[in-house]
Amino acid sequence: MKRQLLGAVAALAMIASFTVAAEAKTLVYCSEGSPEGFGPQLYDSGTTLDVVRPVFNRLIEIKFGTTDPMPALAEKYEVSDDGLAYTFHLRPGVKFQTTKFFKPTRALNADDVVFSFNRMLDKANPYHDVSGGSYAYFEGMGMPDTIKRVEKVDDMTVKITLTHPEAPFISEIAMEWASILSKEYADKLAAENKKEQIDQLPVGTGPFTFVDYKKDAVIRYKANPDYWRGKQKIDDLVFAITKDPAVRKAKLMAGECDIMPYPAAADVEALKADSKLNVMEAPGLNIAYLTMNATMKPFDNVDVRKAINMAINKEAIIKAEYMGGAVAAKNLLPPTIWGYNDKVEAYPYDPAKAKQMLEAAGVTDLTTDLWYQPVSRPYNLDGKKMGELMQADLAKVGIKVNLVTFDWGEYLKRLHNGEAPMAQIGWTGDIGDPDNFLYLHGCNGTGQAPGQNNEKWCNNDYDAMLKQAKETSDQAKRTEIYDKAEQLLHDEAPVVPIVHSVVYMPMNKKVQGYVMDPLGFHNFEGVSLN
Repeated sequence: MKRQLLGAVAALAMIASFTVAAEAKTLVYCSEGSPEGFGPQLYDSGTTLDVVRPVFNRLIEIKFGTTDPMPALAEKYEVSDDGLAYTFHLRPGVKFQTTKFFKPTRALNADDVVFSFNRMLDKANPYHDVSGGSYAYFEGMGMPDTIKRVEKVDDMTVKITLTHPEAPFISEIAMEWASILSKEYADKLAAENKKEQIDQLPVGTGPFTFVDYKKDAVIRYKANPDYWRGKQKIDDLVFAITKDPAVRKAKLMAGECDIMPYPAAADVEALKADSKLNVMEAPGLNIAYLTMNATMKPFDNVDVRKAINMAINKEAIIKAEYMGGAVAAKNLLPPTIWGYNDKVEAYPYDPAKAKQMLEAAGVTDLTTDLWYQPVSRPYNLDGKKMGELMQADLAKVGIKVNLVTFDWGEYLKRLHNGEAPMAQIGWTGDIGDPDNFLYLHGCNGTGQAPGQNNEKWCNNDYDAMLKQAKETSDQAKRTEIYDKAEQLLHDEAPVVPIVHSVVYMPMNKKVQGYVMDPLGFHNFEGVSLN
């Protein structure tokens, strides 16, 4: 009898566990590539920032679906009259995530904020050189010269002092590089001689807790039960890494994933026709462009760069790769952002003129490498196809191109290091400010191109314009300055602007609450499944 009772209890327990498992809601996102790591301060690729976003928060964040900053870990802030001091009052009771590798003993406080910023700012910080000591956004945006100091006023108050006024500063610290890490976790890792784990096993205050990562295959998260904005409606979030857009499409249509990014343009109509799916779309706040390394011959010659601008048939690229879902670019700002200079005259597609200019510059029978992007991005859905079209265009003007690519992480590392003669790259805005696009092509007045300046072109006049624009809060004055900067970029032609694309987000109709973000972010906070 006792055995029968125990058997019945065991059976009931098993049924109950199956019921709980059945009720657990898992959202599967078929992502387009593998992350470079899990440190939000280190990287600038959208693929990597998407995987850190569920884990972390910032003092200020961008309201989903807009470009407007809103309070987050800082519930309020004040700015001094001279625009140099920002005082942030932290939200009380915010808990760091409990994981299998860390259990916090206290809530968020000023020590965490000071540590997070000083890791990047202070070269003497014990974590500054961990994971390479290179901070793509922080350095590329000139933050080492902008932020003078970050200091604790009291346990719940932090003061950031700048060296000069910075008009977009509040929006800038809403970016992923300004994510707040746990100092308590950092101290634990330092004591265990495991500092590198801070960028491999992330701990934050965000809506989802990192569980594990199987390289090039899957990333798993669980809903954070202590999240300060409330526990999420989905229990588990899974990034199923699926590099081929055709395979992503097949998985979505088969119900193996719930959301996919960056469908091939040729597949959009079929996805729209599937009654189980919903396809969101919006103009992208983005730019695809081709870099020409100004430190390498013959790309140090502005006439060569202008000729290559005239050799690329953008309309053919739009037709073949985007099926019309893009517009030709003439500026490095998208036309959907304030500050766009529509008076700039686009270089015409004129291969005969381009060839003539190249010959006049002494460039004949040139052979060079052109790097194409190995993963789908919102601004470049098929890097190889774009590369083949560019290869054919350049052949018409006497340039033989070898197409080259690498794993995405390696591609970005080498590109930032200045190894590519010519390369595809692009950008989706992090914030709704022109500087977020234009700073990528500057050198902060140093004459030395930072990593994010992939064309390695420096111009002191351009740098001075960007600095002047950031130091005034008058948008009309800033627009006047950016107009001049855009014209200078056009005249110097360090890159070939290619397209601004439409962005499509197909998903299963059972997905509710997903907000398509103008900044290209993939946010799963607040998303539910029917």
